[in-house]
Amino acid sequence: MTKRILAVDDEDSITRILQVNLERAGYTVDTAASGHEALTCLLQNDYDLLISDVMMPEMDGLELIEHIRQSPELVKLPVILLTARSSENDITRGYIKGTDLYLTKPFDPNELRVWVGRMLTSEKE
Repeated sequence: MTKRILAVDDEDSITRILQVNLERAGYTVDTAASGHEALTCLLQNDYDLLISDVMMPEMDGLELIEHIRQSPELVKLPVILLTARSSENDITRGYIKGTDLYLTKPFDPNELRVWVGRMLTSEKE
C-alpha cells in the first residue's frame, strides 16, 4: 500500500518540490500552506508521515507538533521539521516539542527521500 505524506509549508515552491520529488519516489503527497490547514488535513485523513516548515503564519510548525503530540489519534505520527531555522536552540526546541527529525533548508531532495524511506520503513516494524 502506498504511504501517504502531508507536506506543510507556506511557500508554494517548497511544497511543490516536496510533492514532485516524493511522488517520483512512489509516495502519495498532499500539501497544506499553514499549521491550521495541516491540522485539519491530519484529523480528516490518515497519513504515514508529516513534513512541516517551522515558520508559518497563524500556527507555526512547533505549535502544530504540540497539537499532534497531544492528540491520541496522531501522537505516533512521525514528523520531519524542514526549516530555515538552524540555530542550536531552534533544533533543540524542535526535538523537545516532539519532532522525529530536524532538517534545515536549503535541503537536498535526495537526502530527504532517504530519510523519508527510513522513517516509513521502520515505522511499521
